[in-house]
Amino acid sequence: MEIYLSLFTSSLLAATLIPAQSEAVLLGSILLIPDQAVGLVLVASLGNVLGAVINWVLGRFFSDSVGRRLFSDESRIKWVSQWYKRYGWVTLFGSWIPIIGDPLTFCAGVMKEPLWRFLLVVTFAKTARYVVLTTTTMQALSS
Repeated sequence: MEIYLSLFTSSLLAATLIPAQSEAVLLGSILLIPDQAVGLVLVASLGNVLGAVINWVLGRFFSDSVGRRLFSDESRIKWVSQWYKRYGWVTLFGSWIPIIGDPLTFCAGVMKEPLWRFLLVVTFAKTARYVVLTTTTMQALSS
């Protein structure tokens, strides 16, 4: 149970703006209990997506003040908003990328990305990363 709790916590923190590493904890967990790899991926994904939702909520909460400070010119705010409406949600497929992904999820909140689409794309991206990492690790262990 401690392994799952540690994995969930590290995955949640790694998805926030707090620098943390969840991949190493996932790999260590797989080495300890390889027969529970599916459960480990699900727990890591849940924690990581929840951390991204925290960023999204913070972005929504600070959208007016942060947005105005970042783009003081009203025409620039309009341009960025239109650009994000056209291309922005697609960038969430990169939410799994360390360092880059966390600000993307925050910006999605600032730009008022609908939660349903945010959850759909971010859950897919973050879970796919853990599945690839776990599959690669399991194949290496069986060799």
